[in-house]
Amino acid sequence: MMSPRLAPLAAISFALLFTPGASRAPAAETDRVYARFEIFGFAGFHVLTNRTTIQQIGDQYAITMDLDTRGLASIFVDLTSHSEVHGELAKGTARPEAYRADVRRNGAERHYAVDFRRDGSVANATTPAPSGEAFVVAAEQTRGAVDQLTAYFLIETQLAHGGSCSLVVPVFDGTGFYNLRFSDLKREMLSADGYQQFAGPAQVCQVVREDIVINPDRNEDTYKRGRIWYAQVAGDRMMPVRMEYDTAFGAVKGYLAELRGRGAKLTLVAE
Repeated sequence: MMSPRLAPLAAISFALLFTPGASRAPAAETDRVYARFEIFGFAGFHVLTNRTTIQQIGDQYAITMDLDTRGLASIFVDLTSHSEVHGELAKGTARPEAYRADVRRNGAERHYAVDFRRDGSVANATTPAPSGEAFVVAAEQTRGAVDQLTAYFLIETQLAHGGSCSLVVPVFDGTGFYNLRFSDLKREMLSADGYQQFAGPAQVCQVVREDIVINPDRNEDTYKRGRIWYAQVAGDRMMPVRMEYDTAFGAVKGYLAELRGRGAKLTLVAE
């Protein structure tokens, strides 16, 4: 079993580590960015490393994310995860086509698969849980939903084009069905701290998770509310440089640690 203090971290990591930033690159240009994020839990313990790659080629996009537990956290839970989505960029928005995730936690494996059709319908092909309890959501409810990686890509695209944080995105990813509600908080000047060597202006967005249908197999807590500091990094690229999510066991913080792509090479947190 996962330690109750570390239980929320696997779920939160998906929220922290979705996309390494939206771009204004021309449609025909290949745009590939690699980003590393480091996540710290209670008492400042280093608990997770996330490596994310996003690629845009013409009117197509693809996002992959790999994470694993670090340091003392691996004593309590041995977690590795790979998730990916690919889809289409059209009319100023992103439309996922297929989302896949493979999660291994303390030797137990789960596989998630969701297909998003052009008519807006969603097909869940996720492997059933060992408990046998099916996660069933009415088709009319999930119409128009996206996966969690695409949800954060949408808000970053909106910010990159001068928009606000105001956005509500329905999410279905095989593990849950919920809304992610983004809103503006404030502008803030960040300074380097004991974790990260980043300094500069940032837009602070609030995100609230609103469960619509809860998975009966969900055996771990997740965040309900968080704050994300978005900043321009490497030219016109908007990225989350710092994140903080509230859980029942305290705050979990994430930091942009490394960025590679489009001529940018940044190291903000040591590996």
